[in-house]
Amino acid sequence: QVRLVESGGGLVQAGGSLRLSCAASGRTFSNNLRGWFRQAPGKEREFVAAINWSTYYADSVKGRFTISRDNAKNTVYLQMNSLKPEDTAVYYCAASLFGASNTYYVTTLYNYWGQGTQVTVSS
Repeated sequence: QVRLVESGGGLVQAGGSLRLSCAASGRTFSNNLRGWFRQAPGKEREFVAAINWSTYYADSVKGRFTISRDNAKNTVYLQMNSLKPEDTAVYYCAASLFGASNTYYVTTLYNYWGQGTQVTVSS
């Protein structure tokens, strides 16, 4: 079975940094879209960042977050800097069977999801 496991979440003060990791097993995703989404209580899951041979970011995180991948480890990362209280959410990593799409920001494009990791940013 394909498994995606997020790690690296936690509690941080506003202005701080966290680095999330998402390790995949059961399948190689070196040629596939990988993404990060987040969901706050009472809100829908929203796009954060995605990567294939390029990178894509939500406007709300552009300039603060960086997505990267290590194909040798089948792992994708999300470096989060200058964190704000509004970044508080459960963060989910995702992997797609597609290598590219104009709708990389849509949840239904992704076939596999991790269990999520909590990120809490205090004021």
